[in-house]
Amino acid sequence: MDPQPERLALVEQPEPLSIAALYRQVQAAITASFPRGHLQWVRGEIQSISDRTGHCYIDLVDPDAARGRDTPVLKVNCWGRTWNPLKQTLGRQGIILEPGVVVSLRGRVEFYPPKGQINFIATDVDVTALLGRLAARRAALLNTLETEGLLLRNRALAVPEVPLRVGLVASPGSEGCNDFLGQLHASDLAFAVTLFKANVQGAGAPASVARALKAVSVSDCDVAVLVRGGGSRGDLAAFDAEPVARAIAGLPIPLWTGIGHTGDQSVADIVANQAFVTPTACAQEIVRRVGEWWESVARSGARVALGAVDALEVATQRDAASRRRLGIGTRNQLSRYSERLETRKTRIATNARRQLDFAGEAVQRRVARVGPRALGVLDRQQDRADSWRRLLAAYDIERQLERGYTITLGPDGAVVRSVSELAAGSRLVTRFADGRASSTVDDTESRSTTEGQR
Repeated sequence: MDPQPERLALVEQPEPLSIAALYRQVQAAITASFPRGHLQWVRGEIQSISDRTGHCYIDLVDPDAARGRDTPVLKVNCWGRTWNPLKQTLGRQGIILEPGVVVSLRGRVEFYPPKGQINFIATDVDVTALLGRLAARRAALLNTLETEGLLLRNRALAVPEVPLRVGLVASPGSEGCNDFLGQLHASDLAFAVTLFKANVQGAGAPASVARALKAVSVSDCDVAVLVRGGGSRGDLAAFDAEPVARAIAGLPIPLWTGIGHTGDQSVADIVANQAFVTPTACAQEIVRRVGEWWESVARSGARVALGAVDALEVATQRDAASRRRLGIGTRNQLSRYSERLETRKTRIATNARRQLDFAGEAVQRRVARVGPRALGVLDRQQDRADSWRRLLAAYDIERQLERGYTITLGPDGAVVRSVSELAAGSRLVTRFADGRASSTVDDTESRSTTEGQR
């Protein structure tokens, strides 16, 4: 049998929706779930955030969900009129919204048809929850520092008795810096202050302060000081940062803080050697410490001076008495020894004349003996000198030449002593008693050669 052709069932297709109609249905569904004016709280982790245009744009993701291509992302917009005062509030509390921070936002859900995108228009932030997280982070940092033995390390360092060399970490020209330096200058004490510049406010402040503290660590300062002239909790956020706390703990010299607080102590205050409420109070303590030392030195000096005056007066009286005794004793000694000197002078003069007479007679006797002996020695020496003259005359070259001898000189003027010094063609000069003659060597013959031929 031939297969029967299948019958096609005709199904009536619904009319297609336009995009606008589709979006109207989506809008209606969203409005049904989130009516206009309804404010909804949303909790999420900041994936990215930007406020360069004056408005704030945030991408939120579920904090506990796995990250991947299918991770849902909520686009959050916070318009400038809402964001600017909200940002100031967060700043005063020391809160910085950045990637990784989990936030709870309140706002309304909107559908944006041109992009087919659901947006969340934020109108408020749960600041209380964020403050709780900041407090927890601060407590965790303190616990970590204590576990690592860093929390009290700087506090254990001894402060020098006279901290005149001060390493100041501050923002140059700031109120805190000027207040601190003003107290030192007004003291008239010889402080030597080295300023290590640092930004003490803003996102880059923790790294800037940590770098300045590292520079202080290799200086020769007696004490380091970190000051700031107060501000809101947000302005002082850098002093709760971990890099600053670790830099303080690693300092080999004690560090004092003078931060204008509006609330609790910062982590930097807790880790520091000593903490003061203001830069002025910090400077006053340094001035007090050095001033008390100077006063103690001055008091000791005054006591030494008074003692020296008394001792000098006693010594002067003793010296005067000693001088009187010495003068009387000296005069007595001079009188006694003057008489002895007169007696000895007379005795020496008498003995000297007698000794001179004896010596003169002895000299006369010796002169009588020495004269003849000296003449005999002179005669003998004269005979020996005549003999040497005759001997030298016998060896005189001129005498030898007169007797018929000659002297042969080589080309260099040196005396030729052997035939081995000559060669055929050598120029010779022969010296006679009455002149010289030049000649050329034709041939040489040594005595050893002649005897060998024989």
